[in-house]
Amino acid sequence: MDIQEVMRRLPHRYPFLLVDRVLECRPGVSIRALKNVTFNEPFFTGHFPNRPVFPGVIILEALAQAAGILGFVTAGIYPDGQSQLYFVGVDKSRFRRPVVPGDSLILQAKLERSLRGIWKFSTIADVDGEEVASAEIMIALGS
Repeated sequence: MDIQEVMRRLPHRYPFLLVDRVLECRPGVSIRALKNVTFNEPFFTGHFPNRPVFPGVIILEALAQAAGILGFVTAGIYPDGQSQLYFVGVDKSRFRRPVVPGDSLILQAKLERSLRGIWKFSTIADVDGEEVASAEIMIALGS
């Protein structure tokens, strides 16, 4: 999926759209997406002024957005104001090394289960094949 299709699949927009491209999507199974980290990200001026580090909470949001795309594709719906996915939980989050401008963040989410409208995903973010973060993320379909 190019950026135009990503924008059809997610309601987020600048500066909070954190998926640049989907590399692979297997509905009901998994997704691999890309976030290019540039020095122009708005939070780098304050996080941190002399050593820019991509905030861990933003990595989690990027992983949730990738999982959200997988959720929308799996459900066969688009965000339209009537159908929406909500980030409802995160467990077992770990950060292994800083992400900095120039990194290409690969976002991976695997659907683990669906129960009563809540989907649980195992997620991993990596840079150059090295895991930088991971978490279990829960998303709910709502209106």
